[in-house]
Amino acid sequence: MTNRQIAAAKTREKLVEAAKEIICEKGLTNTSIDEITEKCGVSKGTFYTYFKRKEDIVFELSKGMFASILENAIQFEGGFLEKLTNYMVNFAGYIEKSSLKLCQEWVKNVVMPERVEDEEQRGKLQKDISDVKTLLEYGIGQRMLQKDTPVGVLAPIVVDILYGQMLCWDMSGGAYSYSERTEQFCGLYLSGLFKNYLI
Repeated sequence: MTNRQIAAAKTREKLVEAAKEIICEKGLTNTSIDEITEKCGVSKGTFYTYFKRKEDIVFELSKGMFASILENAIQFEGGFLEKLTNYMVNFAGYIEKSSLKLCQEWVKNVVMPERVEDEEQRGKLQKDISDVKTLLEYGIGQRMLQKDTPVGVLAPIVVDILYGQMLCWDMSGGAYSYSERTEQFCGLYLSGLFKNYLI
């Protein structure tokens, strides 16, 4: 990587971090590109070098983090239910730590993907389903789950649970802990959902 590429990557990272801080405080609607660039000490033109619109930052914020949540779950010690619980609780925990306002933006982007111009960024829901499929397939490959485990059925169910809980947490105004509620759910119901497929 050249010095120029390193500098560009650092600038992009600064823009994303500044946007996250402001969006978490004020919400995306009340955040301007001018505020983001001012916080970073760069020009407005620099912002447009990396992003078409401020909405694109919401996807950027989630992309890298959710990849590491999946990797962490795969590496987590324990059986398949422990790995899945790790994934679900960390998924919820990341959203909870990122703030209610940022969560609301993610929900809007999933519910109204036409708001998002970049085709790749419209697929957050499908990306999350794909990540859970990857975890299920890992469980099958490691002989934690039976070969006939219906990955295509179970992955959307797990994501439905996460998104349903996220929406309820969002609508409650963050009145309780999303990650704690998810952990409670996992402790009470995951074994029943997977009992026919565990080895």
